[in-house]
Amino acid sequence: SMPAMDVFERQTKDYQREVLPPRVRARVAVEAAATFGWERYVGLDGEVIGMTGFGASGKAEALFEHFGFTAAHVAEAARRTLKTTTKS
Repeated sequence: SMPAMDVFERQTKDYQREVLPPRVRARVAVEAAATFGWERYVGLDGEVIGMTGFGASGKAEALFEHFGFTAAHVAEAARRTLKTTTKS
């Protein structure tokens, strides 16, 4: 969980590396808003699941499915990142 990126960015590099160790490359971020900015935390091998548009309306369940906010989709993203990072 990262409630405030700006607060995290103000922490020491040692703290940031403790929270996001460079050796851990299998990362998945789930953001119910825009995905902007998350790429710097998931890295080249990670994935970001989030809204890719603005103004969608409907029932929450349908929107969650549409944008990939489901346990199955997050689990699949995690599996993909694990496969990617264990090959190298």
